[in-house]
Amino acid sequence: MDGLQLTSPAFKHKEYIPRKYTCDGADINPPLQINNIPANTKSMVLIVDDPDAPARTWVHWVVWNIDYYVSEIKENSVPKGAEQGINDFRKHEYGGPCPPSGTHRYFFKLYALDTLLNLESKAGKSNLEKAMKGHIIEKAEIIGLYKR
Repeated sequence: MDGLQLTSPAFKHKEYIPRKYTCDGADINPPLQINNIPANTKSMVLIVDDPDAPARTWVHWVVWNIDYYVSEIKENSVPKGAEQGINDFRKHEYGGPCPPSGTHRYFFKLYALDTLLNLESKAGKSNLEKAMKGHIIEKAEIIGLYKR
């Protein structure tokens, strides 16, 4: 496969996320692996959200200014130098899947950008998406499922 790739050794695309990475477990981020980063990438962004939440898409994690050479995000960690914004739990950290009922899809979306972003730490997904506009080189994603 050509192009930017995002995978996880903890779960496969469109399969269930292990309980450890949810509010029913340790609530830590799963490990992620990044491959085929475009040569002109200056930074990367990771957004994790749940479009199946009852009222609206629920944001679980926003991370920006991930260095262009980072090939993995380790379990329970943020890449050195990267910045985390506010998620819908009102926290500056990963918030694992915690659906009220039914099976939900969790989109782990990785963007390669041609710039670094200058955002305040209180920035959320909407601020991040505005700042990325016009700077996205490539996007990759992996979808994980979870049911309580």
